[in-house]
Amino acid sequence: MVICVTDVEKKENISSSILYELPEWFGLQDSIQKYIADSKDMPFWASYDKYGTPNGFIVLKETSSCTCEIYVMGIVKKYHHQGIGTELWYHFLDYAKKNGYEYVQVKTLQSGVCKEYDITNHFYEKIGFKKLEVFPTLWDESNPCQVYVKYIG
Repeated sequence: MVICVTDVEKKENISSSILYELPEWFGLQDSIQKYIADSKDMPFWASYDKYGTPNGFIVLKETSSCTCEIYVMGIVKKYHHQGIGTELWYHFLDYAKKNGYEYVQVKTLQSGVCKEYDITNHFYEKIGFKKLEVFPTLWDESNPCQVYVKYIG
């Protein structure tokens, strides 16, 4: 079950609990804290398991009047490959379309650098994102940033 979360404290609790469970993807304390802090003021959807425990979330950030991005997304590892990311994506997409966005972008680690991120990149490609550009030093030299885009308008 996916729900749009508006309560700031719930957003903090959900994003914090999930991001800290994913050190393979979110291993930098400063980055995690920034995602948690920034997500409080952005559209936010959470997925819940049958016991009512959050097991995934996705956050939308507006980057221009016609473009938004998947700012951060996390799925508890034991729930990977169960359709939760796709379900969260469809809620995100529905909101983006209803609010007039034409494009969605997402930034992730370039393919081939880390096997966990290769799984992430495969997911984005599976839901229709196309590689736009790699920024080799946007984050730092050992973490080249892959930008994906998708036309939704």
